[in-house]
Amino acid sequence: MGLAAGDVWWCVLVTAEVREEGPEVSFDVHGLNIDAESETEKICSFIEREVYAHYKRKGVVVGLSGGIDSALLACLCVRALGPSKVLGVILPERDSSPDSAKFAAEQAEALGIQYETVEITPILEVIGVYERRNAVIRELCPDFDPGADRMKIALPPDLLHSDALNVFSLIVDRAVGGRFSCRLKPAELHEIAAAQNIKQRTRMIHLYSFAERMHRIVGGTTNRTEMDQGFFVKHGDGAVDIEPLAHLYKTQVFQLARHLGVVENILKRTPSPDTWPGGVTDEEFYFRIPFDTLDQLLYAFNEGLDTIDVSKMLDLEVVQVERAYRDFQLKKSTTWHLRSLPPSLLDSDSEAG
Repeated sequence: MGLAAGDVWWCVLVTAEVREEGPEVSFDVHGLNIDAESETEKICSFIEREVYAHYKRKGVVVGLSGGIDSALLACLCVRALGPSKVLGVILPERDSSPDSAKFAAEQAEALGIQYETVEITPILEVIGVYERRNAVIRELCPDFDPGADRMKIALPPDLLHSDALNVFSLIVDRAVGGRFSCRLKPAELHEIAAAQNIKQRTRMIHLYSFAERMHRIVGGTTNRTEMDQGFFVKHGDGAVDIEPLAHLYKTQVFQLARHLGVVENILKRTPSPDTWPGGVTDEEFYFRIPFDTLDQLLYAFNEGLDTIDVSKMLDLEVVQVERAYRDFQLKKSTTWHLRSLPPSLLDSDSEAG
């Protein structure tokens, strides 16, 4: 995953209101626990219904990234439709971890599904993805060597213990000269995002090419944590036919993945966008809170639960819960368009009628 087309530039003072008096409900620390087998059956019924009854297609194409979400989706699709109806597509590029394609293939082989590997680096080179991104980096770090140095961008760490604004920093670990770091201005961030997001959009072009040739649909891998907070790319990993995981928080994805036997290498892997040569986790890049705590707080936020109750159950200070709530509201409101059809005059006509 990458930047949502530059929409994650939040260098603003947050003024979102936090509810001081919540509903008549106490926060249940176990609220994210699921009945894995019942959930599996529900999702599999959804997949089968959508493929055969709604879309009237022959199967599903899944982009296998070597991460937990795509591995779980492949498992669910196989259970719903059978292995012959599921195609895995592995789409590595220059900045991908070597483990990604290896783990993706391991998962496909464990499920007994056909899979294809398409190296997308040549396409990205022709479009100028690396060149455009690296040009911005060289303006900030003149001695940047893309062949030897490792770079990434990240938000300030540890949201619960810091009021630092959501301002991205460029981090370059140089082979010679040590670490370079600086804050990115909006124009610099937008230029980098515009280049990086082409990766997800290129992957989606390939997935639809396979799906249309085989008369299948493209399965989405965005979970609820990512969907709520806008952690996906418009017309990239957000451009799919169905989203079977969109109601599951990330920790629930892990619960279901363990139940369905996702391969151990993927279960142990730290979630990452896997599009930056320096390697960056989802927590560093976007969420700023470890997933176990993040999902509990986001669940509480979505349920409208009182910050005092939540702070007691999670052994946090009230100000920490309030800080998380503000961040959730800001990200959700800033990325509204990712979860909606494009506004049009049809909307106005409908409202007028």
